[in-house]
Amino acid sequence: MAATRVYVARLAGLAVLGPDGESIGRVRDVVVAIRYNGQQPRIHGLVVELPTRRRIFVPMLRVTAVEPGVVTLNTGTVSLRRFAQRPGELLALAQIVDSSVRVHDPDLPDLADVDVFVVDLGIEKARTRDWVVTRVAVRGHRRIGRRRTVHVVDWTQVSGLTPYEVGRPGQDVTQLLSQFEGLRAPDVAHLLRELPEKRRMEVAEALDDERLADVVQELPDDDQVELLGHLEVRRAADVLEAMDPDDAADLLGELSKGERESLLALMDPQESEPVRRLLEHSPDTAGGLMTPKPVILTPATTIAEALARVRNPDLTPALASMVFVVRPPTATPTGRYLGCVHIQQLLREPPAHLVGGVIDSDLSPLRADAPLAAVTRYFATYNLVCGPVVDEQNHLLGAVSVDDVLDHLLPEDWREQEELHEGLAVHE
Repeated sequence: MAATRVYVARLAGLAVLGPDGESIGRVRDVVVAIRYNGQQPRIHGLVVELPTRRRIFVPMLRVTAVEPGVVTLNTGTVSLRRFAQRPGELLALAQIVDSSVRVHDPDLPDLADVDVFVVDLGIEKARTRDWVVTRVAVRGHRRIGRRRTVHVVDWTQVSGLTPYEVGRPGQDVTQLLSQFEGLRAPDVAHLLRELPEKRRMEVAEALDDERLADVVQELPDDDQVELLGHLEVRRAADVLEAMDPDDAADLLGELSKGERESLLALMDPQESEPVRRLLEHSPDTAGGLMTPKPVILTPATTIAEALARVRNPDLTPALASMVFVVRPPTATPTGRYLGCVHIQQLLREPPAHLVGGVIDSDLSPLRADAPLAAVTRYFATYNLVCGPVVDEQNHLLGAVSVDDVLDHLLPEDWREQEELHEGLAVHE
């Protein structure tokens, strides 16, 4: 049975279907229009994410039914124009939830004159077919040893639901962060880019350094620079330390020399040194593309130890595909480079054998100054997803992986481009 009353948090993630059951996308947010004449806030429509990740606006008047697990429209024809928020509109989940409000309910004297936080909005279909906000779920501050109680009050008993109040800095992000739990870094980066700038920065401030570093690495260059610039300089240096050295070098390369040196000076020397070495190379050469932290072993390492190293969950599949064998020391730049061993070879050997006995010394390494075109041909010629980079004295400097190559071959704005999936059941 179709619902005429629903809480917006229940709508998040619901499938959106056309009248014939064709899939259009999923609900990602609800657009609320705040009215200043004392009337109930009106629901303008839904923000729907298509399979291509593009977010579009679907007017609420197109919604014929809200049922468990699905929202049905009265048409399969919707505008594919990217959603753009208008003045006076607020996004229920991205902006209103977690905002601070005041409650004036005589039945809740404990909430009088204190800030409480919005947990959810109850919306209802009116006789005019419009959907309006009728209820607001709020919670107070957490008391030591006690969970915060959620209260549901009439919208007329709440003040602070205005664009100005919601736009004030320092908004809580508890509910918003819960949407990111369990998601991969590229997916979090995509969701972060869809948020209004204020909320984007508040979420960034709330994420721990490791998680934020993983997310920053998945953002377009301009967004990386913008986000880093909003962080306090000490925090920015901590995030750079947590990033992969090659990604940190790419980001620092987008900054002015003064900004770059200030951040490098604040980083731990052990973390900044490999980044400094990467910055010495042109970004479109093997030296600029490489990571200085591949799996590096000595000839005396056993096969069992080598396999244990490539099981490291922090390694990308490309970097885990090959280990590099050198004379000690093994920290880059290493001693003399001896050769490599592919993971498939490791899997075929007895665990007690040494990697020194199965080295592939025939694969020529890349020189640090090899241009991107040469690196691309190298990968294609030898069917590789990872390759060694050495200096003129044959010291191992690092390794280039196929994901680094693709990142530089694709257009600069490739993360922002969208391709329509074949057979998508929506039309302009």
